Amino acid sequence: MSKEIYFEDYEIGFYRDSTGRTITETDIVIHAGQTGDFYPHHMDAEWCKTQEFGQRIAHGTLIFSVAVGMTAGEINPVAFSYGYERLRFIKPVFIGDSIRVRATIKEKKDSPKRPNFGIVSELVEVFNQRNEVVLACEHLYLVEKKNA
Repeated sequence: MSKEIYFEDYEIGFYRDSTGRTITETDIVIHAGQTGDFYPHHMDAEWCKTQEFGQRIAHGTLIFSVAVGMTAGEINPVAFSYGYERLRFIKPVFIGDSIRVRATIKEKKDSPKRPNFGIVSELVEVFNQRNEVVLACEHLYLVEKKNA
């Protein structure tokens, strides 16, 4: 689906929530294969028993990637992803944890380089099944202005 949402139409404080998704061992194995990150924190169950968390943890980059996909919905032909800032892996995510995402419009400002566009900042928070924030970042959008 496609829907035009111009810079002026974004409202500070507006948020959207995703549905949930359970992180599986398969997710971790596939991500390790795609990235080459086979560190024991993700792959070695016996070694992890001797470490602080006592079990394997999902790659932070896996949780970030899944969260980005969970927030993808309507296509906005007048907005483009401009990048992500302040990415933090706050708590570990374990095999069997279920995550959900909340994306909240945090800030709007004019683009310093493109006067016909504005920059919209969206706070992205990933929660586990205990409602703890496990990942947070800011997603920046470059969005066309109506009267450009």
